[in-house]
Amino acid sequence: MKFFEPLYDRVMSWSRHRHAPRYLAGLSFAESSFFPIPPDVMLAPMAAARPRSAWRLAALTTLFSALGGLLGYLIGWLAFEWIGPWLQQIGYGEELRQAEAWFEIWGVWVVLIAGFSPIPYKLFTVTAGALSMALLPFFIASLVGRGLRFFLVALFMAWAGPRAEQHLRPYMERLGWAAVILLVVAMTIYVVMD
Repeated sequence: MKFFEPLYDRVMSWSRHRHAPRYLAGLSFAESSFFPIPPDVMLAPMAAARPRSAWRLAALTTLFSALGGLLGYLIGWLAFEWIGPWLQQIGYGEELRQAEAWFEIWGVWVVLIAGFSPIPYKLFTVTAGALSMALLPFFIASLVGRGLRFFLVALFMAWAGPRAEQHLRPYMERLGWAAVILLVVAMTIYVVMD
């Protein structure tokens, strides 16, 4: 049974839909505060399918991701006492404590790095609000970190263009499972070293 190839086909069809930019904006907004799927999974195929729109798509993703980060900040600022135990129950307790420790050491730089990295960004937006980080530096760091990430993804995929789709699809199942294995290995190393 194949899992990643049908998912890839579905995302590619969504990326060509006339409302795809709206879906991308919504996904980008939601992922920064509560939704688990990163916008890269939609941005990459959209940029490959529409290379001339890559800059615009990256800018849209960046803006709505940073705006979604403001919602995450608001959630942390207003409801952390309520949401903190829930985050721990669903398995983000250790990551949340780590995020708090990093904020104490590096401050706003953590937001910029988390925005660029594959670390769940929502943990940092909620934590920034819970710690009442200054809002303007938080938003600027979100724009820069998320922008670096999404522009790199969009520009690489635009460069690869539509030919990337035909070259990627035959390997999608292997690439998908390899990504899952790498994630598990990285999490294991992180837990062991902590």
